[in-house]
Amino acid sequence: MSAPRSLNVRSSARGTPRASRGASARSTTREARHSRHALIYAASTSVTDTSVAAAPEAGLPIEKAGPNFTPVLDACAIQQILPHRYPFLLVDKVIEMERGSHAVAVKNVSMNEQFFTGHFPQRPIMPGVLQVEAMAQVGGLVLLDEAEDGDGTGTKQQFFFGGVDSCRFRKPVVPGDVLHMKVELIKLQKRFGIAKMKGTCYVGEDVTCEAELMLVLGKEES
Repeated sequence: MSAPRSLNVRSSARGTPRASRGASARSTTREARHSRHALIYAASTSVTDTSVAAAPEAGLPIEKAGPNFTPVLDACAIQQILPHRYPFLLVDKVIEMERGSHAVAVKNVSMNEQFFTGHFPQRPIMPGVLQVEAMAQVGGLVLLDEAEDGDGTGTKQQFFFGGVDSCRFRKPVVPGDVLHMKVELIKLQKRFGIAKMKGTCYVGEDVTCEAELMLVLGKEES
């Protein structure tokens, strides 16, 4: 009776049979394919499901958690100081101000803004130059005093743009954004009525625009 044949199974350097190695490779390929499909599915579904990430830590419902700062100057008070009117009044309220020093103001960017009609129809973006203009208006609020003439009708002073330096646009501002603007007085030459100011725009924690502004003060023509 002859001796039983031995199975001719080649081993790898680590002692794993070839048959086992092939099955393991197929299993690894299937797992990689499933992982890839899972990642694609997660990416396609996570865009709209932001409630968990956006929920406040304190447990408040998201509709109650947003800040709504009490204005130092509301829209009516702003119009007593600035000569601008719709559609070019770009400051909705001031939430912090030290006259002659600095101010923080808010512009709520709505899809109904007139400039979105042409900038751009396919992708509405607030023009960067209007962010600069909005900061200049905040600068005017820092410089001008509504009680300066004492007749209750607002200031008779006006201001004009004298120049813009070191202007940078960092991020687009789109409909639905709340634009916060901080403008600080750097230098004031009272003799010539020239003010140099530093302005920065934010959406959340992101800087969208920053610039150095020069404003020139003048008197309303009678």
